[in-house]
Amino acid sequence: MTAHVKPKALENFKARDFRMLIDGVWTEGAGPALERVAPGHGIVVSRYPAGTKADAERAIAAARKAFDHGPWPTMTGAERSNILLKAADLIAARADELAFLDCIESGKPISQAKGELGGAADIWRYAAALARDLHGESYNTLGEGTLGVVLREAIGVVSIITPWNFPFLIVSQKLPFALAAGCTTVVKPSELTSGSTLVLGEILIEAGVPAGVVNILTGTGPEVGAPMTTHPDVDMISFTGSTGVGRLTMANAAQTLKKVSLELGGKNPQIVFPDANLDEFIDAAVFGAYFNAGECCNAGSRLILHKSIAAEVTARIADLASKVKVGDPLDPTTQLGAIITPQHLEKIGTFVIDAAKAGASVALGGEALDLGLGQFMAPTILSGVLPDMAVAREEVFGPVLSVLTFETTEEAIRIANAIDYGLSASVWSRDFDTCLTIGRKVRAGTVWMNTFMDGASELPFGGYRQSGLGRELGRHAVEDYTETKTLNMHMGARTGWWMPR
Repeated sequence: MTAHVKPKALENFKARDFRMLIDGVWTEGAGPALERVAPGHGIVVSRYPAGTKADAERAIAAARKAFDHGPWPTMTGAERSNILLKAADLIAARADELAFLDCIESGKPISQAKGELGGAADIWRYAAALARDLHGESYNTLGEGTLGVVLREAIGVVSIITPWNFPFLIVSQKLPFALAAGCTTVVKPSELTSGSTLVLGEILIEAGVPAGVVNILTGTGPEVGAPMTTHPDVDMISFTGSTGVGRLTMANAAQTLKKVSLELGGKNPQIVFPDANLDEFIDAAVFGAYFNAGECCNAGSRLILHKSIAAEVTARIADLASKVKVGDPLDPTTQLGAIITPQHLEKIGTFVIDAAKAGASVALGGEALDLGLGQFMAPTILSGVLPDMAVAREEVFGPVLSVLTFETTEEAIRIANAIDYGLSASVWSRDFDTCLTIGRKVRAGTVWMNTFMDGASELPFGGYRQSGLGRELGRHAVEDYTETKTLNMHMGARTGWWMPR
């Protein structure tokens, strides 16, 4: 058993006790406390209420009341925008606190967590701008006596369920757009990483969001998440997580035909041709595989290399990956932090063992690391992977890179598309025709060309097939949280109705 060593940054640290936010009131909840053990340090760092179905029902009722009778949906876009801008400023002001919580609860490196907070604040500002731009349509081409107007109205109460791998960033890809549209919400972060989302509740209250508009619950999926997906007073669900839980969420929503937005798993290919800038690609490949310890739906976990360069490129990637610093998430120089739970670490290891049994070679790593802290995995590369192996088709969600090969463009496209996912992909070539061919034919929501995992608030994000439904971010993100209503208006007395004679 690992003997955990408390780093200097945690010498005077005391576990933080949190409460849930329901109808503007911080509450202990009806259940016992859940303790979060830091994956990178092995000590208790947070305690949350274990919410119950009754807590979820109270939160949904508060959101329903706030939507049906509160001021939020009837505010002007400018009024909502000003509040969201104030929230963005407060997020930026508390960025160090929020990044620290995400770091110790998820195990991600502190430098990465701080970068994510900067991106999150930008998303809130972008959503604030869209609050003022949301509009309908008018049609004055329907004849002299007819005018058509299409309104966009907030859809209502939205359940927002977020995962543990990007606690603050992912809630920021959902919540500000729902608020910009005029919706009210019930938010459930992962029970492993709820801290920063609860601090966001404090921020939104300070920014001026009325009571009941944002309710934040803590607890497990069966106790809290399930009622959020089945309750008849919920109008829409926005969920990010595994494809398996996404299927369950969709089935629950079907009971009352709720609108569903799902951002799910990925098994994302990077296709590399011999004419690519290999220096740039190798850096991107290591980043794409080991960013957030590979616990990322967008991870570049499948390399599809042209056979003529596969051996050289794999060796160079292994050399660079061996220099990636694995260690204390609170160390600013750490590049690869801890794995979220011991159980997940074991699951990752099983993928590596099974791949080796199936004929793949472990070119680097492949084992857990005992650093005297929490649970860590060495950067791992599997070569000789075939398209039908589980490690080439299923989401490992860990720092494991699978290397496959191809000879023709058609074969590369076939390998890239021969899985159930379609979240993202990349292509590396100096030939623009090659890049565009891959971009058009690979079925993925985002295809990067000579780059990887770039993003901006203005660009939509989401996937094909079992990677989800709908898109987040981009200028249409607010519209996803609306319904359209047609007003067909006739002016003057209308004649010529069909009537029985």
